[in-house]
Amino acid sequence: MNAWSDGWSDNANSPQQRQRTSEPPLPPEMSPRRAAASGAGALPRQQGRASGGPGYPGGNGPSGPRRPGVPGSRARKVKITLLALVVALLAVSIGTYFWADGKVRREVDLNKVASRPAPGNGTNYLIVGSDSREGLTKAQEQALHTGAAAGKRTDSMMILHVGGNGNTMLSLPRDSYVTIPAFTGSAGKKYPATTHKLNTAYAWGGAELLTQTVEYNTGLHIDHYAEIGFNGFVNLVDALGGVNMCLDKAIKDKASGADFKAGCQTLNGKQSLAFVRERHQEATQDLGRMQNQQKFLSALAHQAASPTTILNPFTLYPVIGSGLDTLIVDKDMSLWNITSMFWAMKGVTSGGGKSMTVPISTANLQTPSDGVAVKWDMTKAKQLFSELKNDDKITVTSN
Repeated sequence: MNAWSDGWSDNANSPQQRQRTSEPPLPPEMSPRRAAASGAGALPRQQGRASGGPGYPGGNGPSGPRRPGVPGSRARKVKITLLALVVALLAVSIGTYFWADGKVRREVDLNKVASRPAPGNGTNYLIVGSDSREGLTKAQEQALHTGAAAGKRTDSMMILHVGGNGNTMLSLPRDSYVTIPAFTGSAGKKYPATTHKLNTAYAWGGAELLTQTVEYNTGLHIDHYAEIGFNGFVNLVDALGGVNMCLDKAIKDKASGADFKAGCQTLNGKQSLAFVRERHQEATQDLGRMQNQQKFLSALAHQAASPTTILNPFTLYPVIGSGLDTLIVDKDMSLWNITSMFWAMKGVTSGGGKSMTVPISTANLQTPSDGVAVKWDMTKAKQLFSELKNDDKITVTSN
């Protein structure tokens, strides 16, 4: 043999070669030639090795997705379900917002109010209950004891101040003897300043003149205006399923239709209207009625903002619809402002503020042309208005 053949022969007979030739041959599936022909570079899965690792069927590797039913698949289903719920809730919320926003009656333009005081600290809402019969039939007027008077007058007025030192609900007697500032009528005629009952300002010039008169006599800048009539009031209470009230004494007033026993009870819309309009049984007449109105509005706001109302769509939507259909607000009033107003009213009953009436010196003031009126205690009233304007802690009392 030549040198090459001798070298090959020597290598074949070396201990290492002899050792390799003594080993059993590889099985066909592990043959390097077969692996090269098939293009597979990885060994088959070993016996007893757990599935689900990279590179194995059912794993996260490049060989394919997980099998249905494994934890990873369930997690993805949960994520998809949660995402669908979030999208659905978002769509419902957006739809509800635009539906409710479309019902708001923004009819009062506070930009038309002349000679306004500078804004103070906090937010002031002028809340008015009018005796408007809008939407009532003759039968309803009779059943609700409202009468059939044409036009609108204020049945109640209050300033809700929302600030950092607690919320204050301040009632203004409709018979308050105040200065109605000079104004221009709807036909362009100019009227000089004069002294009359506060209710006269509303009768002469509606919400804008009433706001101007309140600002003129208090020095407070009114940020927002809200008004609700008899019909809207009744519908709102009925949509809530009634309002729970606890009465210290029995009440019976033929003029308003009020007829209640002492104790806690649920008042429906008709009964609630009779309650807030009742005054003949009160020793202080209108002043006593205003206290009842404050109690009722606070209870109404508390119940409207409760979880049993907010979390129940069968109650929430009728309440929103009934409340907004007849609620008249200023043109800059947003749904957020309306919500904040109701939450603030709720806060008054939760210990986050106080209810009071403007300080009064004479409840039976004889006037030249307006009959009996209410005269404010201007010393205490000015101090109160100053505290509200500066958002200070209220130290003044009603008496």
